[in-house]
Amino acid sequence: MTNAPAQPAISTVGVPKEIKTAEHRVAMTPDGVREFERLGISVFVETGAGEGASFTDDDYRAAGADIVPTAADAWAQQMVVKVKEPKAEEFGFLREDLTLFTYLHLAAYPEVAAALVASKCTSVAYETVQLPNGALPLLAPMSEVAGRLAPQMGAHYLERHNGGRGVLMGGAPGVQPAKVVVLGAGNVGWNSAWIAAGMEAEVVLFDKNLDRLRWVDQINKGRIVTLASNRGALERNIADADLVIGAVLVAGGRAPVVVTEDMVRTMKPGAVIVDVAIDQGGCIETIHETTHNDPVYFLHGVLHYAVGNMPGAVPHTSTYALTNATLPYQIELAQFGVRGACAREAALALGLNTFAGHVTNAPVADFLGTPFVDPSVALA
Repeated sequence: MTNAPAQPAISTVGVPKEIKTAEHRVAMTPDGVREFERLGISVFVETGAGEGASFTDDDYRAAGADIVPTAADAWAQQMVVKVKEPKAEEFGFLREDLTLFTYLHLAAYPEVAAALVASKCTSVAYETVQLPNGALPLLAPMSEVAGRLAPQMGAHYLERHNGGRGVLMGGAPGVQPAKVVVLGAGNVGWNSAWIAAGMEAEVVLFDKNLDRLRWVDQINKGRIVTLASNRGALERNIADADLVIGAVLVAGGRAPVVVTEDMVRTMKPGAVIVDVAIDQGGCIETIHETTHNDPVYFLHGVLHYAVGNMPGAVPHTSTYALTNATLPYQIELAQFGVRGACAREAALALGLNTFAGHVTNAPVADFLGTPFVDPSVALA
């Protein structure tokens, strides 16, 4: 990400207010606006877009943004940056000459994929921007936030008056602590295990990648029990768990189901499941997406929490964490356009999900059962 062209390929950027239930994050901070303005790129922020994350319209004005009265005004710009996938009421804003940069999770939201393809909109998904080493730089910050939130939410719902077993995460002197089982040792799972261990729970972390488990073991010096993931070990530990945290990810695709309904039936009454993988379809067979306004439900005596935008609960922290990572890529797209940016940055080419009516991400196309067009071919 180096020198800018004399004239940016995209001269206007829109920042609409998020409309997903209880989603208070915003896709750009005032500091981000200042960076765009410095490059001669105008930013149009829908009034009130930053309020949930504690940014006022005046904060944005001071940074150089134009405050616009409606979502339509923000969506009318050449590029729109968001936090979450467009909702059905926003599909009418999608159009062929629009570049949309946001979290999409199309494997979990096929209706969004269909709308993007039908509109011929160019869409780039934060979660599939991928570096040569396999890292997901725009998913990582929200994975870290969600991972750190998961034990906090689990602890809350383990309290008896919230429907749980009445178990304190760290126990008490002479009393056994809660047993927390974490499925997956990626960014979400590692952060979940780390925070749960800090709360003095008994933590068991599962993954198929032994090198990753070896790394966790070296860092934590035995404070977190690491186990290779297999059906027998999962069955034994799930049955004994007070809290199960699902943290399994397949980049661009649907999360695999690793906890079956039969396993859930064996869990203790009042135990809690927090499935952070829900925005990829979930890794617990009995899970379905919930919202911050209605976050939990009981099934087989087990409390299920599956909010699809968990970091939205802490929007000030989350917005800074997200925009610190996304801003350089947003600027790259604006400076060079989607063709130029994808040619310069292989990571952005992997982030391209739809272009001119084609699905241009292989895992997404595979899950949706639609033809895949390589980005280099689509953009030629």
